[in-house]
Order: sequence, then structure tokens, then C-alpha cells
Amino acid sequence: MSPVLAGFLQLLALMGVLALVYIPFGGYMARVYTSPKHLRAEKWIYKGIGANPDAEMTWPAYLRGVLAFSAVSVLFLYLLQRFQGMLPGSLGFASVSPAQSFNTAVSFVTNTNWQSYYGEQTMGHVVQTAGLAVQNFVSAAVGMAVAVALVRGFARSRTGELGNFWADLVRGTVRILLPVAAVAAVLLVAAGAIQNFSGIHEVGQFMGGTQQWNGGAVASQEAIKELGTNGGGYFNANSAHPFENPTALTNLLEIFLILVIPFCLTRTFGVLVGSAKQGYAILATMATIWVGFTLLMTAAEFSHHGPALQAAGGAMEGKETRFGVGGSAIFSVATTLTSTGAVDSFHSSFTGLGGGITMLGMMLGEIAPGGVGSGLYGMLIMAVIAVFIAGLMVGRTPEYLGKKIGGREMKLAACYILVTPTLVLVCTAASMALPTPPHSMLNPGAHGFSEVLYAFTSASNNNGSAFAGLNANTDWFNTMTGLAMLFGRFLPMVFVLALAGSLAGQRPVPATTGTLRTDKPLFTGLLVGAILIVTGLTYFPALALGPLAEGLA
Repeated sequence: MSPVLAGFLQLLALMGVLALVYIPFGGYMARVYTSPKHLRAEKWIYKGIGANPDAEMTWPAYLRGVLAFSAVSVLFLYLLQRFQGMLPGSLGFASVSPAQSFNTAVSFVTNTNWQSYYGEQTMGHVVQTAGLAVQNFVSAAVGMAVAVALVRGFARSRTGELGNFWADLVRGTVRILLPVAAVAAVLLVAAGAIQNFSGIHEVGQFMGGTQQWNGGAVASQEAIKELGTNGGGYFNANSAHPFENPTALTNLLEIFLILVIPFCLTRTFGVLVGSAKQGYAILATMATIWVGFTLLMTAAEFSHHGPALQAAGGAMEGKETRFGVGGSAIFSVATTLTSTGAVDSFHSSFTGLGGGITMLGMMLGEIAPGGVGSGLYGMLIMAVIAVFIAGLMVGRTPEYLGKKIGGREMKLAACYILVTPTLVLVCTAASMALPTPPHSMLNPGAHGFSEVLYAFTSASNNNGSAFAGLNANTDWFNTMTGLAMLFGRFLPMVFVLALAGSLAGQRPVPATTGTLRTDKPLFTGLLVGAILIVTGLTYFPALALGPLAEGLA
């Protein structure tokens, strides 16, 4: 079987499985967030944290819950790393430095999972499981909670209440993330991923000599790493490591885990607003961009521009032979169009145009399908922008799901759109202007610029992947990427929740013959165009200096 055909069949199989689970899983998540009952385990949690899960919250109260929980999480994870040397199961590793502890704590709490360290040489078992793995669950649940709050803003009227943050957080963790991750972990162990708490072992190598490897609860962390669109690997090689991703079949399973919640949340959205067609319209937009990017990436990496590429059957540099070009291309698009950041190949070794596609996927806002929760609320913000553009074109007040999009709503949506481009471009410019990058960049010219641009694109969009040709373990990059992750995660949430509160307080507007139908293919096309133009063109000059210049050279 040719590598191209193998990649195409993998893509079809992935689409088929996603289609099978779309309606049942999306409907299940809708029931989770609307159920009036609380599980016994959930009641224990509410009692432990002193929360009343039945108390409704306005958007400022909901936001305070998000920020307070995240602040405590950052502090806890920071201290856990700083005291690692005193903890059992540290494997002899010393405590993590202050700058790197700050960067890592922010990274995992913001669902970014940017790593400027070697996982197997830095973090012991306690930090990996009680710190990083726990944040993989709850940071994903926070994103889902904010998305559900925005959906309630569209679904409710004449009220400022958006639900209860603590109930949404706990339900997302206990009823959705935990059971699915448990099943996925069992499947990964059955396929060859490791799951233990062993110490460091001397392992013989094929070419002679030995190498040190430590074990760990890898399969369980790998499952939630992908399911929660987190991305932080137990090992430095991430999902290219055979302990994390043993075979081509597990590679496909991990891509499925990355995509399943973001795609199925569109069904949840349709159920909660009372129109499945609205969910299908958002799904079609996400799927169009995802399939388009996957085909472009596959073409870029299979292009034969020389004898070496022809002999290898594609651009095999930096790719695992277990997965091939097709599997690596599908994974790279899935991980950068979501906020996952996991990698099964070396993105810095992709072709110039292929590397540009990974960056553009993040620059679009990671909304096709995007991260867990963040993809849905990012896409809904773009839907607000799209109906506003349509309203300007025909001279009507824009409406979406029966809510008028006025000046306040557009200001909030515009602020949301401007946050990440500002962070990416300002931080990249500052890094290139200071003397730090030449000591961190391992490659000169356009590729070196691409490394810095990729790093801040990844951090600001809460992705976490890297070109990996950049030495980011410096005080400058640890601090700046940490700040970019903080502002890139929580500033957009402020605008999302404020928009949700504004929409929930409105009276529903009845549809008329002049109302734009947002459940039709015309709107899907308009939304795709708005995404590519409004967000994509923002970064075009920067892309022209990096991946485009390299790819066209």
C-alpha cells in the first residue's frame, strides 16, 4: 500500500469513528450540564470546597470562580515543583528552578502544557501525577465550563444568570473526562503504553552501551493529555515516544481523543439552544477547515522535491517510521487546530510550507475544532463577527440565535479577537529586538524567526507545541511565554463571559424574512471566510518573514 493511500484511509477511518459518536456523545454532554441531580461523589466534592452547586451565578461571579480556582491551582503546582526534592517518588530529581516552576505551573493551569524541560529528567512521580495530571483534567473542565456558560447566554433571556461554575467544573471532570480517559488509558496499556511507578533503569541499546529510563503512570496521563487537549508529554519526545504512543493504531486513537470532545460539543451546543441545525452549521465550519488543512499538510509533506524525498516517499525527516508521513500530517493538524500541543513528529523538520500550516492553524484561534471548550466559544465569537459583517452588507441590525448583536457585543467580540494577535506579535518583536534570541535559536534566518514566532503563537493560543529548535529554557522565554499563556487564556475568558452575560439579559428577537439563516450552508461559507480573513490575514506579514520565505526559497 502506498504511503499516500495509507494516510487517506487513516483520515477516512478517523472521520467515520467521529461521525459514529457525534450524536450520542454530544447529547450525553448536554444532559450532563442540564441534569438537576448531583452524584454522590460530586456532593462530597461540593461539601469539601464549600460550594452550593444549585446557586446561579452572574457573569462576574462566574468569572471570579474561574480566576480564583486557577490562581489557587497555579500556586499549588508552583509549590509542588519547588519542594519536589523533599517529596517521595522524586526519583532523585532536584526541585525545579523558580522561573521554570512558574512557567510550568502557568502552562498546565492554562491548558497550554508548554514544556521547556525534559519530562523524564525533571519531574518525579508525585509532580507528574498529583500536579500535572490533575491539571490536565481540571484545566480542560474549566474551558468546557466557560463554553457552556456562553451557550447559556444564547439560550437564556431576561436574566443575568449563567449557571454555577463549581457545578460545571465538577460535572465536566467527574462525568465526562474521568470515565472517557479511564477507558482510553486501558486501551493504551493494552496496546503497549506503560503504566507503573518504577524507578530509573539502565537499558541496553542496539548499538552498544546503555541508557537510563524511568517508568511512570504514562498511559493514564497520555489519555487525559489528548482527551483534554492538553499536550504535555511524560517524556521529552512526547507522543513520538513508544512508551506514550507505541503503534500506528494508538496514534490514530490519540488523534481521535484530541478531536472527539471539541467536535461533539457542537452537538451539545445545538441541543442546549434548541436547534440541532445550529450545531451542524458550526460543525460544518470546523470540519471544512480541519479537512482542508489536513489535505494541505499532507500534500506539503508528500511533495517530492529531491532524490532523498523521492526515495523516502515524502519528507520523512523528524517523523516516526511507525506513523509515516500520513499519520504525522493528520496528527500535526489535529494538535495545532486544537489547543493540544502534543506532537508525534518534529515540527521544526517539516517542510517550510508544512510548518507554516501548523502555525496558521494556531493563529486562526484554534477553533477548527479547537480546544476542549475553548474551540466552541472561539467559534461562537467568530459567528458573532460573521453575522455582524453580514448585517453591514445588507443594512440590517445583526442577530444571532435570536439575540441582537449591538455595540456592546461587538466591542467584546473585537477585544476577544485582538488579544492573541497582540500577544503573539508584540512578544515576537520584543524577543527578536533583544539580544536573547541569538543565544536561543539554533537556526539562523527565516527558520530561526519561525521558531520564535511559533513559540509565542503556541503560548498565546494555549497550544503548547514547539518547533523544538528553540532553547526556551531561559529566564526571558520562561517569563514571557508564561505571561503570554496567562493573558492568552484568561483575558479572552473575561470577554466571553461578559458577552454571555450581555446576551442572557436580552429579550429574544423573533425571526423575520430578513433574518440571516445561520443554520444554512451560506452561513457556513460566510463563517469560514470571516475566520480566514479576519484572523488569518492578521498574521500574514509575520508568516511572510518566516515559513513562507523559507518554503518559497
